[in-house]
Amino acid sequence: MRQKIWQALAGTLLLSLLLAGCGQKEKGNLVGMPPAAETPKLELGLEELEEAVSTEGKAKSYLTGEWIDEEIANNRPYAVMIGNTSDALPQFGLGEAGVIYEVPVEGSYTRLMAIFQDPGKVDKIGSIRSCRHYFIYFAQEFDAFYVHFGQAVYAVPILERDSVHNISGMDYSVENAFYRDSSRKSPHNVFTTEERLRGAVETKSYRTTHEEGYEGHYRFAEDGAPVELAGEEALVVSPGYLVNKPWFVYDEEEGLYYRYEFGEEQTDGGIGEQLAVKNILVQYCDWSYADDNGYLDIDTMPPGGQGSGKYITGGKMIDVTWTKESEYAPTRYFDGSGQEITLNQGKTWVCVVRDSYADRFAVYGTQEELLEARATE
Repeated sequence: MRQKIWQALAGTLLLSLLLAGCGQKEKGNLVGMPPAAETPKLELGLEELEEAVSTEGKAKSYLTGEWIDEEIANNRPYAVMIGNTSDALPQFGLGEAGVIYEVPVEGSYTRLMAIFQDPGKVDKIGSIRSCRHYFIYFAQEFDAFYVHFGQAVYAVPILERDSVHNISGMDYSVENAFYRDSSRKSPHNVFTTEERLRGAVETKSYRTTHEEGYEGHYRFAEDGAPVELAGEEALVVSPGYLVNKPWFVYDEEEGLYYRYEFGEEQTDGGIGEQLAVKNILVQYCDWSYADDNGYLDIDTMPPGGQGSGKYITGGKMIDVTWTKESEYAPTRYFDGSGQEITLNQGKTWVCVVRDSYADRFAVYGTQEELLEARATE
């Protein structure tokens, strides 16, 4: 259908140019041609025409709202567990993830889950770490393949469900899905590639595309109509995690939030660039200890049917509430008027914060203010 539309558009443009050229001749038109004043007009303006050209063969990404190749837009993404301790740095591939979840694990560390629409754009992804059961529910929100190397005992019965399509380093039927990098020490030496993941999906005979009627997780702003929040200024954002103590700094010129942790820039080791995102979502979740070893149980369903949080983009922040219809359903975020929020096109970082630590979240006007505040802790 798109090809036919494009062919018609190109034909209309060519005809318009030919007729316009004919009208240039001394007010005397060629025999049989209409006067210049009657020349058919091209209905599309230049900007609209350029947009039609640039989006031919493309579709909007479910992860970022941006135009991507139509051939991959309906492919199921990969949600990959990534280590986030200081000795796991730098991570590889994160710069290409459309969505990144950061969630607490035992010992007040955080672990990342990077969601990729097209992992073929990076040479390696990792280092890959083990599953915590609550991450499975977050991955299911995106209809994603869940990729991990090992799992906690609490995750086993969930991973065994038919509806959970996971790729595990402990599954010997897909042992080639991962490899170890000899330059890294265990357990931070496990990596993968798009080719290996695709092979594992084929071996497991998993469905590779979204089912008909899939609508995606987020709502995104339309082209040329970015979201401009009327909330509190948020130029420097500190989620409040205890160990890695991350923060984001807003670059007004680029409209991006640049990421720091462990006192320095957080970079993608594959390309050597600092991680940056367009949107930050803070999601406060109820939690408890599952055992005496400090294993966390993060409640991905809001107590009482509604949770609280923050939405941050463009240097501004608003309070949000969030709901979730079922364990696997997408989390929906709403502003103060009860309207579902719209994200700016681009990458999103979701900070899942334990609700009892909500008072550690803070925003600042400058990075210096943040560092001064931390010096007095």
